[in-house]
Amino acid sequence: MAVNENLRTPIVSVMGHVDHGKTTLLDRIRGSTVAAGEAGAITQHIGATEVPIDVIVNKCGDPSLKDKFIVPGLLFIDTPGHHAFTSLRSRGGALADLAIVIVDVNEGFMPQTIESLQILKRFKTPFVVVANKMDRIHGWNPQKNSSFMASYNKQSERVRTDLDNKLYDIVGELYNIGFNSERYDRVSDFQHSIGIIPISAATGEGIPDVLMTLLGLAQRFLESNLHYNAEGPGVGTVLEVKDEKGLGTTLDIILYDGNINKGDMIVIGSLGEPIHTKIRALLKPRPLSEMKSEEKFQQIKSATAAIGVKISAPNLEGSLAGSPIKVVTPETIDAISEEIKNEIEDVQIDTDSMGITIKADTIGSLEALVNELSKEDIPIRKASVGDISQRDIIEVAAIEDPLYSVIIGFNIKVLPDAKEKVQNLDVTLFKNDVIYRLIDDYKDWVKKQKELVEKEISETIIKPSRFQIMPDCIFRQSKPAVVGVKILGGAVKTKVDITTDDGTVVGTVKGLQSRGENISKASVGMEVAMAIDGATVGRQIKEGDLLFVNIPERHAKILEHEIYDSMTADELETLEFFLEIKRKDNPFWAK
Repeated sequence: MAVNENLRTPIVSVMGHVDHGKTTLLDRIRGSTVAAGEAGAITQHIGATEVPIDVIVNKCGDPSLKDKFIVPGLLFIDTPGHHAFTSLRSRGGALADLAIVIVDVNEGFMPQTIESLQILKRFKTPFVVVANKMDRIHGWNPQKNSSFMASYNKQSERVRTDLDNKLYDIVGELYNIGFNSERYDRVSDFQHSIGIIPISAATGEGIPDVLMTLLGLAQRFLESNLHYNAEGPGVGTVLEVKDEKGLGTTLDIILYDGNINKGDMIVIGSLGEPIHTKIRALLKPRPLSEMKSEEKFQQIKSATAAIGVKISAPNLEGSLAGSPIKVVTPETIDAISEEIKNEIEDVQIDTDSMGITIKADTIGSLEALVNELSKEDIPIRKASVGDISQRDIIEVAAIEDPLYSVIIGFNIKVLPDAKEKVQNLDVTLFKNDVIYRLIDDYKDWVKKQKELVEKEISETIIKPSRFQIMPDCIFRQSKPAVVGVKILGGAVKTKVDITTDDGTVVGTVKGLQSRGENISKASVGMEVAMAIDGATVGRQIKEGDLLFVNIPERHAKILEHEIYDSMTADELETLEFFLEIKRKDNPFWAK
């Protein structure tokens, strides 16, 4: 079977938690071929590494495998998962065809691992789990660059058992998220089970298995999606919008269909009208150079999918990361502009009249953040792409509800003028590059704020309490009356009015004593002496009377509607008794 020239290279995004080995995996794929003298065979473009089929089959140690595959190789994207998966493509599709989720086999799942899997589930993107760092299992005997099974079979029984147990933990984690999985060599149907591939990016063990499994998935499940027209107009996705010294604003893009040339007219999505411009230069970094530190770029005249390139052109300010980019002609420019505009507007960003403000680096990331916030029933007032600006701070500062005077920012910066403004205004900022951590941080903060408010209210609001005058405990009849009482519910403090069970106010608590000592509060279950101003025993009160702390109507509303959940069972029972008394003659009291 020969490579089909009508099939483009499948795009594979490498995802996972920080320090679990994403870049090391790609370095191993690149580095080992460099060592073998094949540096020219691998081209690393903007945020991407193109690995031709020849390199892959040689790396697997069997050149004859080339005849079994029809795809031309694999294009790896080493970029945060949200860029790769939630970027728009052809009305809501995902940029990546396949994915690797890399996890440290010794640490297990972490927040970004779970986040990556949720994104994959949402976009129904085929993927494998790569269980990295198996060489760090105690007693591991490294077999450099070997296949997994060749290495596994040379380990002691204890080490194999240790690895198997760690893999079963991963199987359990995947099951909890909704995926069936098994070690890749035991999977009979990759459509129904996720393959887990144990590797060591440090020693190269298992790397051939990763490449072979990805090729097999691409060939089996993606062939119909990989056809492209090399002569057709280029279609791609904007990964990043950057300012480059000497070039101004540039676009890092993944071209996944057609051809793009220097001088072509292109249309790019923005938050307003689509941008029309002409390509001044197509650029790529030097072969195998590190993308993030690259300073010198090589100019190229044209590029064919699938590939990553940098575009320099006038008027790119306002381009939207995650938006489509398409080559157009004078005849197609209007129709394609309208198509791109509709594609961006089709993204479901539902907002409420009141809620928090959210910002994200790409429109796809924004959509993912909105989706997760909606699951938590967190209302969103405004959602937009871009860094946090002074205008954002001013708008949010005007919101009266402190729980909504908040900006949640995913993978963005706070602009200098906004930093100055936020110091002087009552606005709370949350920033992170993990959506779930952002949401958890906000929920924890809201919980703490509510607890503080409830504590503050509790200290100023008169809370419910009931007590009974005990028999043979009349110590003084009046001015003030001093009686022995038992607290049946809530807690009684001094300086509160008290009422009988028919709602009549009979006096004010002047003082409380327990065992001869003055106290400021008597809690449920206590028996104390109470001094009551304004009451006379035998007239307003008598032995056996059930008395209540008199709660003002405004306080009763707050108790019933704002801090009800924070009250104890005996306080709630007492409040119900008190409200029943008050509402006997006025059903709308404190409502």
